[in-house]
Amino acid sequence: MTHSSALFESHIKSLPLLHRGKVRDIYTVDTDKLLIIQTDRLSAFDVILPTAVPGKGKLLTALSDFWFKKLAHIIPNHLTGIPPESVVAENEREQVRDRAFVIRRLRPLPIEAIVRGYVVGSGWKDYQQTGAICGIKLPAGLKLAEKLPNGAIFTPSTKAVTGAHDENIPLSEVENQLGKALTAKVSEKAIQLYVEAAKYAEQRGIIIADTKFEFGLDNTERLYLIDEVLTPDSSRFWPADQYQVGKNPPSFDKQFVRDWLEKQNWNKQAPAPELPEEILTQTMQKYQEALRLLIA
Repeated sequence: MTHSSALFESHIKSLPLLHRGKVRDIYTVDTDKLLIIQTDRLSAFDVILPTAVPGKGKLLTALSDFWFKKLAHIIPNHLTGIPPESVVAENEREQVRDRAFVIRRLRPLPIEAIVRGYVVGSGWKDYQQTGAICGIKLPAGLKLAEKLPNGAIFTPSTKAVTGAHDENIPLSEVENQLGKALTAKVSEKAIQLYVEAAKYAEQRGIIIADTKFEFGLDNTERLYLIDEVLTPDSSRFWPADQYQVGKNPPSFDKQFVRDWLEKQNWNKQAPAPELPEEILTQTMQKYQEALRLLIA
């Protein structure tokens, strides 16, 4: 069941399709530029759901665009500023309007740079079992959803192919892949981005519990922020006025969809169940509310 207003999949014939990800469709513009389209697909537990969320791609594009510009003083990003409508055929412009970027073609790093400011999700499970998250020792006695007392931590993960699951990895493994100097830079920039964004969001009534950044390198080995940034798809957003230590707060992100899926008789393998109308509507409302609070 996909609403007629939703874009589940783009069909751009004027450019070669490079890759369809969980949410984004990527086309080649030329040797150093790509077109990235945010569709209305939704993934959970690393599985693409069969139901698209109307308007979600446009919302993610607006939010990413906002953060890329707001955080550009910390690190350059992959945006070129070229209008997406200018690189596709006239009859394809509607597919890219308000939901696409023309980006620099960079070499993505093979890790996901996850930053956590609170003990929740897989970090909470890890902490309960080991007293640490990704091998980073934490003080004893922390409660679910508690703010990390010594500040945000960098907890990288693997970048899984579609259908597989990302896995947390120790810093030493990242250093083996990227080298110590680049790992240190990625960690430093990721934490800096998170801290500045979290401070801003909290003033607007949103707690960013954790988030995922992705980075890429150009031919001179310069580091860029890529992919999407600080959206409800890549972050855990909590309403500050409903936050309580010891409880899993309600969220603006797709945790809402995950919670519904957890109650279904589903093994977290494709195909995923269809989302009912009311879950779709409430999910979209949560995304829209996050956008309104952050950008208004």
